[in-house]
Amino acid sequence: MNNLPSPDVYDKVNAVATYEALAYDERLTAPRAYWVIAVSFGLSLGLVFLPYGLIAALCALTAGTCVAGFYVSSQGSLRIRVVGDFLIAGDARIPLNTLGEPQVLKGEEARAWRTYKADMRAFMLMRSYISTAVRIEVLDPDDPTPYLYLSTRTPDQLASVLRHAL
Repeated sequence: MNNLPSPDVYDKVNAVATYEALAYDERLTAPRAYWVIAVSFGLSLGLVFLPYGLIAALCALTAGTCVAGFYVSSQGSLRIRVVGDFLIAGDARIPLNTLGEPQVLKGEEARAWRTYKADMRAFMLMRSYISTAVRIEVLDPDDPTPYLYLSTRTPDQLASVLRHAL
């Protein structure tokens, strides 16, 4: 009756298809210290409401921890991917044929491109807790964006994948 293949066949097909199309994938997760701060925020809010009773303190603890946790989770939800002929950084989907040579930025050089060397027209995907980045020139004459600045924990790997894809 059921002519569909078993679910394990779908898993194998999707894994192969994803492996062939996906050249790079990084999630810019928040550091563990941010989660400790989120829990500490919830605890301190609970202590503030403790004089109003145990129920109020537990509600404040739960609400404060949830709100801070949602914020930390949103900070760590950005992804950088190279899929097929596209660089996907956050919500942006950029064709690789419009990009120039990637430049790996570390330490002081990365800080300089985030601050005083930055162009206001540039596309910047930054996270303060990641000190390394990749800067990529945009070659499309119709695009007013001069370059992309992408915070990444593995700038050498991302630059290598982009060079290979170009």
